Amino acid sequence: MNTTRRDFLATATKGVAAASVAPLLFSSLGEPIYAGTSNSTTSNIPDMRPENLETSKDHYRIPYKIGMGGVALGNAFFETPDQQAYDTMKAAWDAGIRYFDTSPWYGLGLSERRIGHFLRDKDKQDYIISTKVGRLTYPDAAFKHDMWKGRLNFNYKYDYTADGVRRSVEDSLQRLGISALDVVFIHDLSPDNKDLGNKWEEYFKIAQNGAMKELTKMREEGLIKGWGLGINTIAPALKTLEVADPDVFLSATKYSLIYHKDALNQLFPACEKHGVSIVSGAPLNAGFLAGVDRYHYDGKLPPEHVSKREKLQNIANDHKVDLRTAALQFTVAPKVMAATIPGARSAKQVQENAASMKAKIPADFWKELKKEKLIEENAPV
Repeated sequence: MNTTRRDFLATATKGVAAASVAPLLFSSLGEPIYAGTSNSTTSNIPDMRPENLETSKDHYRIPYKIGMGGVALGNAFFETPDQQAYDTMKAAWDAGIRYFDTSPWYGLGLSERRIGHFLRDKDKQDYIISTKVGRLTYPDAAFKHDMWKGRLNFNYKYDYTADGVRRSVEDSLQRLGISALDVVFIHDLSPDNKDLGNKWEEYFKIAQNGAMKELTKMREEGLIKGWGLGINTIAPALKTLEVADPDVFLSATKYSLIYHKDALNQLFPACEKHGVSIVSGAPLNAGFLAGVDRYHYDGKLPPEHVSKREKLQNIANDHKVDLRTAALQFTVAPKVMAATIPGARSAKQVQENAASMKAKIPADFWKELKKEKLIEENAPV
């Protein structure tokens, strides 16, 4: 990227980003006060912030327990009409949700455009937004993809370099139509990414010398509040903690009621040691724990997970607990978990997700899950 482009990004966003670097203030009693929140919500809207917010002195932490993931708004699995996408965003806002996660990958820019369309007239200090870097899009009228439905009009290429990061952030701001980003995740830099395959460590080295250093610099410049990785496996996060200074990881699929042992015993202790928090992506395993016959993103239904879901559902029925609600609350119980971001495709789904964070779950439900060895004995609940 040339100097002109770099200077443009810095001058166009630094003033606004710096003004929103600290959305949370403190009263004389030490209680958190969130700038801009009181004049954008009403008394009947639930407060989605954690009761006891703990922030690292060195690393930014998302200040909301629940957010909204933008995969579905990118036409994942099947098409979602524009009006329905807008209504979903409005329902999330009306329910008090103020954290939104998206990516250039989701619908090859469609998710960012839709989320930005709703947020463009909102005050930036009233919400938190995260997006991703690692893929750059370019025009291609004929490109199709198995996961993203409808006409895409764009293709993609990988770029984990410093210049690629700056270009990606600028492109995202243009698609979103907003003035600043809060968190940037390096996306899919992971062995499960079929595009990268066995070469993921080569790409990781590029990111280590490029994207990671550049995002750290952008954080120091005040252009973003924090950065990390957005991944579906644990190894890249552990590796990043060894070679860089991330703030927060978006860990998808690895901490849910279905499976959580590795994250609990490997990722969590490492993150706590470095003062790094985690956002839970795919807390419902791409809808699986909400009753959808889809597990993650490849369409396969592992028999052992289907069996476990049935056992979980039976115990939930016995205790009159909504399994989706239990799944969401489970993902934010650990101290290291800052937020959970279930996706939503409709107003009804997002309203149900928001309501789940206020529901009361009896302690005996969790005790039985541990007794039946359906969740780990040391899993926080």
